[in-house]
Amino acid sequence: MPNIKSAKKRVKVIQTKTMQNKAVNSNLKTVLKKADAAITNGSEDKNEAVKLAVKKIDQAVAKGILHKNCAARKKSKLTVRLNQAG
Repeated sequence: MPNIKSAKKRVKVIQTKTMQNKAVNSNLKTVLKKADAAITNGSEDKNEAVKLAVKKIDQAVAKGILHKNCAARKKSKLTVRLNQAG
C-alpha cells in the first residue's frame, strides 16, 4: 500500500478506470455474441445486431479499450459472416 498521497490517489483512479473498462469490455463481448447468434440463427434483426456491434466496437476504440486494428479485424469478421449468411 502506498504512503504518498499522490500514489494513494493513483490507486483509486486506476481502480475506478479498471472497473469502467471491464464494464465496457463485458458489454462489447455480450453485443458481439448476440450479433454472432443472430447471424447463425438467421434472425430477421441480424443487420441491426451487426450495426450495434460495430457501433460498440467503435466506441471501445474511442475510449482506448481496443486497438484500431483489432477493431477493424472484428468488424471485418462480422461483416464477412453477415454477407456469407445472405
